[in-house]
Amino acid sequence: MNRTTLSLIAGATALAAVTGFAAVSAPDPEAAGQRTGAAATLPVERTGLLCPRPSTSDLAETTYTSFTPVTEGADDKGTAVLRSAAQQSAPDGNEDAEGEDEKDGETTEKGEETEKGDKDAAKDDKADRPVLQLKEPGKPVTAEADGADAPALVGTADGRFASGWTAQQTTEVAAGTGRGLQGVACSAADTQFWFPGASTDDSRTDYIHLTNPDDSAAVVDIELYGKDGELETTVGEGITVKPRSAEPVLLSTLTAEKQTDVTVHVVVRSGRVGAAVQALDDETGGDWLPASADPSGRLVLPGIPKDAKAVRLVAFTPGDADVDLKVRLAAPSGLITPAGNETLHLKGGMTAAFDLGDLTRGEAGSLVLTAPDGSVPVVAAVRVLRGEEGKQESAFIPAARPIETRATALDNTAKGTTLSVTAPEGGAEIKVTASAGTKGGTPQTKTYSIKSGTTQDIGAPVPAGLKGGYALTVETRSGGPVYASRTLASTEGGVPYFTVQPLPDDRGMVAVPDASEDLSVLQR
Repeated sequence: MNRTTLSLIAGATALAAVTGFAAVSAPDPEAAGQRTGAAATLPVERTGLLCPRPSTSDLAETTYTSFTPVTEGADDKGTAVLRSAAQQSAPDGNEDAEGEDEKDGETTEKGEETEKGDKDAAKDDKADRPVLQLKEPGKPVTAEADGADAPALVGTADGRFASGWTAQQTTEVAAGTGRGLQGVACSAADTQFWFPGASTDDSRTDYIHLTNPDDSAAVVDIELYGKDGELETTVGEGITVKPRSAEPVLLSTLTAEKQTDVTVHVVVRSGRVGAAVQALDDETGGDWLPASADPSGRLVLPGIPKDAKAVRLVAFTPGDADVDLKVRLAAPSGLITPAGNETLHLKGGMTAAFDLGDLTRGEAGSLVLTAPDGSVPVVAAVRVLRGEEGKQESAFIPAARPIETRATALDNTAKGTTLSVTAPEGGAEIKVTASAGTKGGTPQTKTYSIKSGTTQDIGAPVPAGLKGGYALTVETRSGGPVYASRTLASTEGGVPYFTVQPLPDDRGMVAVPDASEDLSVLQR
């Protein structure tokens, strides 16, 4: 095997590590604005996203949104398509959208299909039809679905649509358990997830949604950890998620123990899945709980709403080591230590919860958690309540990953959108671009300076002549690291509906070794 071939394999391996699956060609580095003779930073050329089933409520109204920012150096061709997981065709083409054997319609003596055959053909055509397909980078597209039949989505993007492809689903539920606004960013498949902040209590209805994008079944273990350690589960091991399908699992059916605060650990034995927890409350609405950032000795939970009435921190440290977490709040004026909650003690392998009250007190804020010397890894999330007693709504903010290059939030509106950005370790400059609207409008861009140790609720730009919703793309220019979240809010019947999504890096760029680089060591 020659050195050029080895170099291209290394590039493809790097892309696969970033997106879960990826393809790489040999683009002109100068066309991508990169110099030759060294690793080039190039747009990824293929990526995938998974969106969980939005709701089990007949009153749910869901909006799906898909968007790719304009990326310099990207291919001039490609597609970005989201389809219903239940409508995915089997790999060998011998099964229909529901996973059953295809049944041909009967024909007349003249060879014409009967009414049954026509219906089957129409069904097959519907199964192949995308729920959402992008037409051009820089402009979001939306689709709507009502009731409990709104599907989980599986999608791929390639070519000019792959770099920075983002999708979001936002659901409004008018009444019942989990009423309010529920939002979640669609995510890539992976093999391990942590969800501190879930519950098996009688007042909660929490589901872990597992979505398998692949042609073979995935096998998943679900571990639950409460205040005294791991909970005994009855059917949490060896859960099979069929190929190209979605599986919601009610957490309270996995254990007989009723606990208010639980950490969920999802481990994939074979294959890969997308995972998210939908946490629904009888009294305080509900929202999606995305996975926490990987266990770490330093965590940032960005964008706690300034009018939060109550903040409840749930944290967990894997293993046997105890840890005393240092707690600080990154406020607009800088890092401060909340009175009475300077340090929180976590016991190894046990979920701990702490009520922090009205932590932000009318100002933007982000939690910064630090273990001594960063030696003990931790996962964490906060549950936030807004509104007055009897008319409160809840949302969740997990520990987030930093925005290394670029991140996008979708479904924004001219009113009711708050973009919160924090730079806990050093000052940073960011660029924020408001895309064209789904139904019209001209993109707008602004730059902002975020002071070290602060959180800022910034006045994000709005497209000129906006019609419909739009995307907000945050790019780091200098300094950092930078963390961000976006809050959507409205008021219905005196209840403050809201949902918060941290902005993960879109992983749209990857360093690829130049083909002339000496990788002969791989031949040894």
